[in-house]
Amino acid sequence: MSDPDEAAVNNRRKRRLDYDRQFRIKPLMNDIRRACLSNFHPRRNLSIHEWIVPSKAKKGLLAESKSKHTKRDFKMFVLTDSSNGYTMDYVVYSDKTTFPNGYGLAYDAVMSLMRPSYLGSGYHLYLDDFSSPKLFKNLLTLKMGACGTMREARLGFPRSEENALTKKSPRGSLRWIRDGSLLFVKWKDAREVSMGSTIHQVYGGDTIQKGVKNKDDSWTRKSIPVPTPVMAYNKRKGSSLISDQLIQYFSVQQKTMRWYHCLFYHFVDIATTNSFLIHKELRKENGTEPMTKQAFIEKLTAQLCGVPLSEVHPSKTRKSRHTPVTIARVRRDGSEENKRMPCQQCKNSGNEDIRSSQWWCNACQVPLCVGIRDRNCFYQWHK
Repeated sequence: MSDPDEAAVNNRRKRRLDYDRQFRIKPLMNDIRRACLSNFHPRRNLSIHEWIVPSKAKKGLLAESKSKHTKRDFKMFVLTDSSNGYTMDYVVYSDKTTFPNGYGLAYDAVMSLMRPSYLGSGYHLYLDDFSSPKLFKNLLTLKMGACGTMREARLGFPRSEENALTKKSPRGSLRWIRDGSLLFVKWKDAREVSMGSTIHQVYGGDTIQKGVKNKDDSWTRKSIPVPTPVMAYNKRKGSSLISDQLIQYFSVQQKTMRWYHCLFYHFVDIATTNSFLIHKELRKENGTEPMTKQAFIEKLTAQLCGVPLSEVHPSKTRKSRHTPVTIARVRRDGSEENKRMPCQQCKNSGNEDIRSSQWWCNACQVPLCVGIRDRNCFYQWHK
């Protein structure tokens, strides 16, 4: 974390251009980023997605928020390896000064993460809502291919009504047009899908089984053609969400009212998840079975604390039979009523104020005080 004295100086710069919103967390954030980049070299297929870190902090990091998420949540753009979900790089968005280019949030986020100076070239990038013709063409000048879903409202997307898809077009219908190295594809599934790619051909013979509705309202399964960009996108983009799923399991996140605490916990989750993915890669090379995420976190915790693993994960004890139940007395007519008896613990401890209780231990058959503010006789008795 940052130095408290330097953070106080930065706080006095609020509403000035040189004020840094991420100053509190920046040293740790940069250390984790460098560790992510230096400990694993990515394979060819990469993916960038938006990640929202929920927070209940009193004050958030965002200066303004027009999305459905609150100002207290944190927006991150994450670069991952599509083969295993390893987090290569990330950036935390705070305000318009986060990215210096100013060509739009999606464009600037992608270009800030895809830098050939440290990543190299020749990669294939898979995107969803970040896609635009301008972005794909500029990535191609950096010798990086791109593929992803693309909104038709994007500037540069061809709008031709000739031979266009309609609502009555059969499932599996395909339309395409090429602008130099950039391919635009429209495909009819349950709804119309628009894709862009600088990597793939239009159709390579792939098909999938889908349910198709007939004219008599009956359904049959038919084999329909699928464009090559759609098949590649579904394969690569799905695997890139592995890290997000793993972070949710055994997370160190805790409720906090400090926004930088929330980000601190998330950076720890990124570090431990990346370590677990490297562990799986090494075990795969050796031909041995990797540990589960839970076993890995337990062993890591024991090593960091310098204690045996048995102390981190103690053996489960049997459920206690000592539970408080009401004291019931049977009347002559067979009905029951609650009965009060003097507390045995009050007698043993020598209290002058001996309380009468309607509770006793189910196993010990001893009346004990339960739920009294100034004493807990039930706990003291079984201690």
